[in-house]
Amino acid sequence: MKSYSDSYKRAGVDVTAGYEGVRLMSEHVRRTHIPGVIGGLGGFGGLFKPDLNGMKAPVLVSGTDGVGTKLKLAFALGRHDTVGIDCVAMCVNDIICSGAKPLFFLDYIALGKNVPETVAAIVSGVAEGCVQAGCALIGGETAEMPGFYPAGEYDLAGFSVGVADEERLLDSANAAEGDALIALPSSGVHSNGFSLVRKILADSNTSLGVTFDGLDRPLGEALLAPTKIYVKPVLALLREVPVKSAAHITGGGFYENIPRALPAHLSVKIDRAALRVPHVFALLQRLGGIPDRDMFNVFNMGAGMCVIVAERDAERTLGVLSREGEEAAIIGRVVAGEREVLFA
Repeated sequence: MKSYSDSYKRAGVDVTAGYEGVRLMSEHVRRTHIPGVIGGLGGFGGLFKPDLNGMKAPVLVSGTDGVGTKLKLAFALGRHDTVGIDCVAMCVNDIICSGAKPLFFLDYIALGKNVPETVAAIVSGVAEGCVQAGCALIGGETAEMPGFYPAGEYDLAGFSVGVADEERLLDSANAAEGDALIALPSSGVHSNGFSLVRKILADSNTSLGVTFDGLDRPLGEALLAPTKIYVKPVLALLREVPVKSAAHITGGGFYENIPRALPAHLSVKIDRAALRVPHVFALLQRLGGIPDRDMFNVFNMGAGMCVIVAERDAERTLGVLSREGEEAAIIGRVVAGEREVLFA
């Protein structure tokens, strides 16, 4: 007997829509299957058998996050197929900062009304993010919550688990004075600071449909550009260069995240001229009259991921990243101090 309840449907929850959503998302989930995946969707737990061969002391590294108020732009633009990439990126980019390879991902979608096509579009983005990260989407949950979320709106969160050999974990204690700080470019605003973005747009009465000078697409599309996933280039780098530590530049910008890659007695000095800041940040700063300090304390300012390496390894690092398609740049040096971010 198939599960169905008229009473529950009258209360706002259509279980058959949930089943249709699972059917539509299944093809996207299959794209992410890698060795280690056991079974498919429908069980009470996602199963994964990791290959730990060659590891002396495997350590599991986990990360969890959501997309935040960037979802409001997805609602406004009617675009639901990219925010899943953001969700994956916010988790796996944190994991890679420990030197771990992401293995699998699970998502959680809570919505006011379950529209199977919308859910499938969201999951298609999650699947694309997993493909970019080289990990498997092995499960998730879709919760229809009428009266809690309005119809047409949803929240999206997830978590990922990765693995690294203990002796190869990155550690902020390894950074030393004179080391190079190298930035991997971002694709734009990524998925943090959107409460400020939305306030800037509201206060300046700026339309998402306007294409400003310096942008190659309407502002809404530029802002919705998904968070870049750095897993594959950073893993390639770790195989060839002794990276000391890394920082994912998310909420809190430079001032909060870069110090997390430093020991307590060291700081970094950033060369402003070396930064490649996408035009969208200058536009937001102008529209909102935002001070420089706040811009660097909220946004990634074009540096989505930073790695710290010895000065002697800096050029080799740039070469490896270039081979991986990343136009990385040396943006600063580690200096004496108390975990501060300084600008030259």
